[in-house]
Amino acid sequence: MSFVITGASGHLGRLVVEQLLAIGTPPEQIVATGRDVEKLADLGQRGVTVRRADFADPATLDEAFANADTMLLVSTTTVGQRFENARNAIDAARRAGVSRIVYTSLLNASTAQMTLADEHRRTEDYLRDSGSDFVILRNGWYLENYTDLLPMITQYHALLGSARDGHVSGAARRDYAAAAAAVLTQDGHLGATYELGGAPFTLTELAAVFSDVLGTPIAYQDMSVADYTGILAGAGLPPEMAAALADADAGLARGELYTDSNDLEKLIGRPTITAHEAVRDAVAAGEPR
Repeated sequence: MSFVITGASGHLGRLVVEQLLAIGTPPEQIVATGRDVEKLADLGQRGVTVRRADFADPATLDEAFANADTMLLVSTTTVGQRFENARNAIDAARRAGVSRIVYTSLLNASTAQMTLADEHRRTEDYLRDSGSDFVILRNGWYLENYTDLLPMITQYHALLGSARDGHVSGAARRDYAAAAAAVLTQDGHLGATYELGGAPFTLTELAAVFSDVLGTPIAYQDMSVADYTGILAGAGLPPEMAAALADADAGLARGELYTDSNDLEKLIGRPTITAHEAVRDAVAAGEPR
């Protein structure tokens, strides 16, 4: 069995490679791919095969995916290009003879109205129609989406958003990576679509967690989607990403980032990392993770 992991130079893909190694997968069975192979050099030194793969350059994909049995297709972060990128990867995997594709989608992708859901929904449909064996991991919101805002939270003494009193079933990237590694290495998952998320919380409740860990009052400040978009853009996010994240908060308010499924805990065989643990670790590290 050999596994090709896309996006291994990014946060989630890298964690999946590390998790595969941690559970005893021989490094020679793992192919780590990314646009910037220099970021993967240390994995190569540990025996992992490293190959360049750029979804926007399909010519790189056939060689990158060669001789792999299973591919983890980590969705890209480029808003507006996710579906085209994923389609290129799925087509290349089929040409390379990859027999199984595991795709990281978005929680409630089939029903969510947020902008981010559309490309995931289209990718799921394309994968199901491709003829490949598949597993779909509908990842919920990352806790890191909030801990990465730590500088802005401490600057404003507030957690900002447009989520009203909606509940988000957030979980840490490490948990989603552990779920992906489990699905890659275990039998019995073909054709499954898993709704993945951790213990739900409102942003008011999350602000209280920041208050507790930081030892200073942090309030949740709700605002319009337009105003929140401007705040995120002003913090340095690309305009299209700022708009997508603010729109996702509106989806959160509608319940689109909530699940009562325990699929994630079942897959990883333990409780998920809590919001308090994630905030505590980020603060202890001195920077967001």
